[in-house]
Amino acid sequence: MNDYEKIDAWIDAHFDEEVQFLQELIRVPTDTPPGNNAPHAERTAELLKSFGFEAEKHPVPATEVRAYGMESITNLIVRRHYGEGRTIALNAHGDVVPPGEGWIHDPYGGEIVDGKIYGRAAAVSKCDFASFTFAVRALESLNARLNGSVELHFTYDEEFGGEMGPGWLLRNKLTRPDLMIAAGFSYEVVTAHNGCLQMEVTVNGKMAHAAVPDTGVDALQGAVQILKALYAQNALYKQVTSRVEGIKHPYLNVGRIEGGTNTNVVPGKVTFKLDRRMIPEENPAQVEAGIRKVIADAAAACPGITVDIRRMLLANSMKPLAGNKPLVDAIQKHGEALFGVKIPAMGTPLYTDVRLYAEAGVPGVIYGAGPRTVLESHAKRADERLELEDLRRATKVIARSLKDLLA
Repeated sequence: MNDYEKIDAWIDAHFDEEVQFLQELIRVPTDTPPGNNAPHAERTAELLKSFGFEAEKHPVPATEVRAYGMESITNLIVRRHYGEGRTIALNAHGDVVPPGEGWIHDPYGGEIVDGKIYGRAAAVSKCDFASFTFAVRALESLNARLNGSVELHFTYDEEFGGEMGPGWLLRNKLTRPDLMIAAGFSYEVVTAHNGCLQMEVTVNGKMAHAAVPDTGVDALQGAVQILKALYAQNALYKQVTSRVEGIKHPYLNVGRIEGGTNTNVVPGKVTFKLDRRMIPEENPAQVEAGIRKVIADAAAACPGITVDIRRMLLANSMKPLAGNKPLVDAIQKHGEALFGVKIPAMGTPLYTDVRLYAEAGVPGVIYGAGPRTVLESHAKRADERLELEDLRRATKVIARSLKDLLA
């Protein structure tokens, strides 16, 4: 057997253990918000210790976490040093959006049905806690001479933008890898992604009794006019196309609205939250200025209406760094061998916390266990699921790629 065959055989022999590890991770909720994620880090560290992996626990100070809008964050680093050479980081995030409604399977059950595992974060991205951990274990089972180190970075605030996860680790100089691979899907290696601007818009009017509406200023009617102006931008955005394969055009979505006090009261305040996806070619400052102008112009046409705007998140797009070629080459080579299809290098309309590594000068790509599309995985929807064979093969791709990169 050559080394690749030995890696594959080890993963096959330990695959039931890998699946059980993933089930344990799914069963500890990490809904964000509210973002009480330190307990999951504790459980993960406990499970890793049973494999002989010592996880460094890096709790983010409570005052910073609360100011950020979450309850608790403990980031984990596992360092495996084999010899002199480059350090490759493998990053996955454990925080998830709340499950929402419509589930047939328990979102925290880790149930296995017809070769799929179900649960929140089964596909994004607790699965890559498993694939990355077991890839490293498989690599080490070779007892081969390796040049360099591997670090596992398990972080807990990707849904809030990553500033208290990878951003916090990098700012505090707790890590400085040479290359990195972040959690992703199995049928493509992602080298670029969209940016994201999220804003909270508060439309202020004046409350009044519904029997005498003329004594108030209806904030909801003002919000409707502003929303119409914002949604009209999407028609314009379709005329702005990206040159990056896999990314089409910008898009604006309003994901949450709340306001008013009662049915018989003219609403004095309405708040909504918007999400603006930015293609890599766009300038974030210009995008934000443009949206603020659209809102201001629409509000000005509504007498008595004022608006407060708060930026919630500005995540820059990820652009490819030249040094990522060894990662791309290794993943494409082994991905095609194991999945039987070509693994394209492309962009994605998602945004991730991988951009923070790129901004720190660390070349990286996105690759891991998952289906061909976000839609197929049910990520951020009911009954999120992962094909177990995708988990098995992706684990082998990562382990083989690490072998090449550290040879």
